[in-house]
Amino acid sequence: MAEDPSKCVKEFWAELPRANEDFLGAIRDWKNVQIAVDDDTVWLKGFTEEQAVSADIRQLPNFILYELRNGLLFKKEALVPSKKMRTALLWSPIDKALRLTFPASNNNYFGISEKVEVRLKPGNEEYPAVSLLSSITEIKDSIPAQPNFKLDKIEWTVIDDKALFLGTPLLSLPGKTYWTRDGHLLPSGFDFEFKNLSSLLQQQYNKMSDKWLLWNEDGTYLPIKKENFRKLSVSSFRLTEKTKEWI
Repeated sequence: MAEDPSKCVKEFWAELPRANEDFLGAIRDWKNVQIAVDDDTVWLKGFTEEQAVSADIRQLPNFILYELRNGLLFKKEALVPSKKMRTALLWSPIDKALRLTFPASNNNYFGISEKVEVRLKPGNEEYPAVSLLSSITEIKDSIPAQPNFKLDKIEWTVIDDKALFLGTPLLSLPGKTYWTRDGHLLPSGFDFEFKNLSSLLQQQYNKMSDKWLLWNEDGTYLPIKKENFRKLSVSSFRLTEKTKEWI
């Protein structure tokens, strides 16, 4: 009896140029996805069917999604294969392979069909700052001088060579401050051009409410898992300042 193709589990692959690799930060927390590099191409596999049709990957530039059938890669709804499956690739989980870093840019559209570009603009209202982004080099001598009762109220994580602090009252350190709306961390003095997009963006990019979305003034953002934050202490800062990673 012939197998019903509708009951087969689909296997999805994808490719995009290495020049656009920074955009993959938007799906870095999809731990089921595997990533490999072949010359100037980044390959991905392991997408669920829901992920394969999500806006998160539709917004990635030069991203090509394939369905794998019998060792051949077919574009969506194509009857003729585009190429053979790549072999001898070294695969790694995407959340381990990609460093947590700011993307060079991203076209933050809320749904490709709507074509509503997310922009930030100077706001008319002031909101209390709850987060601070500082250069580790600039503050490395200041953290040990802070009283423990101030450090105890702060959580932090590391992004490249910077420390992101979360909690109030903020430490008196140089850096860039942020306020919060609906789980977004927005630069002080800025707000969404269309304020009603705030909750919609959370539904689109943070359905589980397990991330902070850290925004830049140019409309780019960095998703940061809340579990990446740790309690701040002098010892944890000194250790991280030396190793540049959590131990």
